[in-house]
Amino acid sequence: MSKYELAVVLSSAIEDEARLAALERVKEYVTRFGGNITNIDEWGKKKLAYDIAKMSEAYYYFIKFEAEAEAPAEIEAHIRLMEQVIRFLIVKEEA
Repeated sequence: MSKYELAVVLSSAIEDEARLAALERVKEYVTRFGGNITNIDEWGKKKLAYDIAKMSEAYYYFIKFEAEAEAPAEIEAHIRLMEQVIRFLIVKEEA
């Protein structure tokens, strides 16, 4: 199993309940495709470097997990369809 970090930027235009539900859905995708979440780092609401969809702020989350090599592609395919997610990135951590 390899170690990965998933950065998720959620829209600031959604309610707190919807934001937490979206985060739970992202975590569920990680575990559904064989990932084991080791750490979740919540940075909270931060200013974006540039406006995205007329928003200047968003919520940042960093999820560290371990998974097989096929898992990141599956996770990305499902996160890409979520309306609340305005940006995301999965990177493999160096050993």
